Amino acid sequence: MALALKLFLVSLLLPLCYSADPIAHYCAQSFASSQIQANINQVVSDVTTKASVGGFATTSSGKGNNTIYGLAQCRGDVSADDCSTCLASAAKQFSVTCPKQADARLWYDYCFVRYDTGNFIGQSDTGFVTILYNVNNATDPDAFDKAVSKIMTKVNAEAVSPGSNSLGREKTKFTQYVTLYALAQCTRDLQPLQCAQCLSTTLQWFPIYCSHRQGCQVLYSSCNVRYEIYPFYFPLDGETGNPAKDYITKILHPH
Repeated sequence: MALALKLFLVSLLLPLCYSADPIAHYCAQSFASSQIQANINQVVSDVTTKASVGGFATTSSGKGNNTIYGLAQCRGDVSADDCSTCLASAAKQFSVTCPKQADARLWYDYCFVRYDTGNFIGQSDTGFVTILYNVNNATDPDAFDKAVSKIMTKVNAEAVSPGSNSLGREKTKFTQYVTLYALAQCTRDLQPLQCAQCLSTTLQWFPIYCSHRQGCQVLYSSCNVRYEIYPFYFPLDGETGNPAKDYITKILHPH
């Protein structure tokens, strides 16, 4: 598949605990209208408040070309307190990370929030992707990649199954001393088929960026997948693991 890509490389540290800083962001569509800003403020306030109760919400504010649409979702395994904390951080962060931008998205470990002038709700969006991969390679890399493929297939299937709230989680023993943990999630405005298609798209990046890596994440606006060799989702199973890993981030803009 031929893609025209703009690549940016940064290194960062991904903690297991909650961070007030987003792990990825997207900002576009500069504006000067005070009405659009007022609608953005209203949408961000409404959607983060509503999502802090049920873990997911959509909303809109304004009329005509000034309409702003918003979505907020917490990772399905996190507590209500962690969800609320993450959403509150996102609400404050937009004006810092994406000032005067009418299309803005913030990804955190525990939540995702976005707003836009176009009505994206119920539409699968794979037009922008952030990939984070561990700089360390796995031992027995070919066998490890097979184990990753198997567990990602399982969590993707779980995420589209009835009653899953669009979340899949699994763990499996790779060796006596190494356990593989994986998670897949779609935004809850998607239909199961849309979710399945989005998750399938995430896996196209695995051979390019995730192969042999001890951990990897692929973040789209409508879905995301992740695997690690330490527990990162809840409930934690009590096994010991390094709570922080060195990662490389690739931000891709397919056209």
